[in-house]
Amino acid sequence: MSNFTIGIISDTHGLLRAEALLALRGSDRIIHAGDIGDPQILAELSRIAPLTAIRGNIDKDAWANRLPETEVLEIADKSFYILHDRNQLDLDPKAAGFAVVISGHSHKPNIEVIKDVLYFNPGSAGPRRFKLPVSVGRITIVGDRLQPEIINLEV
Repeated sequence: MSNFTIGIISDTHGLLRAEALLALRGSDRIIHAGDIGDPQILAELSRIAPLTAIRGNIDKDAWANRLPETEVLEIADKSFYILHDRNQLDLDPKAAGFAVVISGHSHKPNIEVIKDVLYFNPGSAGPRRFKLPVSVGRITIVGDRLQPEIINLEV
């Protein structure tokens, strides 16, 4: 049984830290959950692993127009729904067959399971906001199990 590792980053706001790149190294796929701030960040992340990125509320420049506001991924028989702001979720993930909802926006790292659906927010990897941590996330799929974790970056 092989593992599949998904590196998850959000809210870079134009700042891609070396610590974030290091934490994401070894990922089989990377997801950026919006508020990218600079298209160069996408280029750098895609050098590590195949990248899926969505547009956040600050991504207003022309380069961001090619990014969707939501995305659906199928990875290792698991269905992922990605949106920037979880408060804008307009579907029932369980009824729609999603195993995971990935979001950003709040800058607060969060892992919770509601009705058998994993809700995952990696927190913010960009400029520190208030006293919130600077973090990225990882979900490792081991067989049929999801192993989510938040990785606090020492910055």
